[in-house]
Amino acid sequence: MQMVGRIGMIGLGIALVGVLGGAPVFAADAPIEDGSKIVITSPKDGDTVGDTFELKYEMTKGSEMGHAHVYLDNQYQKGFPGTFKGVSKGKHQITVTGANKDHKLVSATQTITVEVQ
Repeated sequence: MQMVGRIGMIGLGIALVGVLGGAPVFAADAPIEDGSKIVITSPKDGDTVGDTFELKYEMTKGSEMGHAHVYLDNQYQKGFPGTFKGVSKGKHQITVTGANKDHKLVSATQTITVEVQ
């Protein structure tokens, strides 16, 4: 039992050294800065929409961005076809974020909120 406690403390010590040493703990999660831009053109932030609506956005690709990822209420919409269907009534957050060919996120992103009636 004593050995398990020491191993746990050693692991915690290593983690703290990394944090206190200024090394980013989750460096791989940092978005890539490549000059890309994303602008959601429709719907607009604050718009009221029906339960089925089209999402339109424009991308200005930098050195890394190849495509965009779409999120509805922080849930990734894999293979998003361009139209949301059957969205429940209420406020919803839509985010479009750029990604490179390896699906790593770039810094280009925009988030809007819509009200579904």
